[in-house]
Amino acid sequence: MTKTPLHLETPLLESRALSLAALRTVWLKMEALQPPGSFKIRGIGHACQIHAQRGAKRFVSSSGGNAGMAVAYAGRVLNIPVTVVVPQTTTARAQELLRLENADVIVHGASWQEANELALSLVGPDDAFLHPFDDPLLWAGHASMIDEVARAGVVPDAVVLSVGGGGLMSGVAEGMARNGWGQVPIIAVETTGAASLHAAMQAGQTVALDAITSIAGSLGAKRVCEQAFQWTQQRPVQSVLVLDASALDACERFLTDHRVLVEPACGASLAVAYEANAALAPYRNVLFIVCGGATATVEQIRQWRQAT
Repeated sequence: MTKTPLHLETPLLESRALSLAALRTVWLKMEALQPPGSFKIRGIGHACQIHAQRGAKRFVSSSGGNAGMAVAYAGRVLNIPVTVVVPQTTTARAQELLRLENADVIVHGASWQEANELALSLVGPDDAFLHPFDDPLLWAGHASMIDEVARAGVVPDAVVLSVGGGGLMSGVAEGMARNGWGQVPIIAVETTGAASLHAAMQAGQTVALDAITSIAGSLGAKRVCEQAFQWTQQRPVQSVLVLDASALDACERFLTDHRVLVEPACGASLAVAYEANAALAPYRNVLFIVCGGATATVEQIRQWRQAT
């Protein structure tokens, strides 16, 4: 069994294109270059290795997106079987990618909640369940990306990232805290139809959205995890909302500028740079987490653009 991390140390790039668009220095942490396509392998890989050391004989997940891809990848590398339950809304492309990693894919239910209920019912005494975002093991793994930035000697004035369920934000905040960046603001970006963190910050507690109406499916958690909300009470966090159309435009511009295709959930945070969002005004040196997205295709992004 491998003892080394399952994730790669990703490039940290100063982006000329985004710096010119945003009128300030923009650094990119290129998590889209992880083997399964997103930052998720940092936390998921860490959790899977811990569970493997504890004797897990199978991994079970309920994500048809990046978390499921990370579990499937980790299981293949660790030689542990993986079962992923995905809702009926999961694209054929995503299901194909999961099967390419040798995962057993079960399609069930109209929503992630229904798929998750079935996944939880399948977990036996020798199995480990991998939650897509609400798990301290995941946050500890995600924090490693900030360790890498700190080792490179870059200390930004602010960190910009996308928020879905809040796992990325929780891990980044943990990494920032342990590297002495506790007062460096996080600019937390969501699309207007998937803004569960924004709703929590307005309500003063986590709340459930009535529905997810954004095309950025990876941001589609109706309720942000409690840990992400708690970070908003303990450190500077600014909530920013962008339109689906802005996220999609950012995906296409980023593909041209950096030859990397990301999904709209990642495009949401990149849109803050491309549109020189007012939230950036106080800062001269800004780090963007390019979180990635394994299932995006150019054709799908253009179809979404026509529909918005």
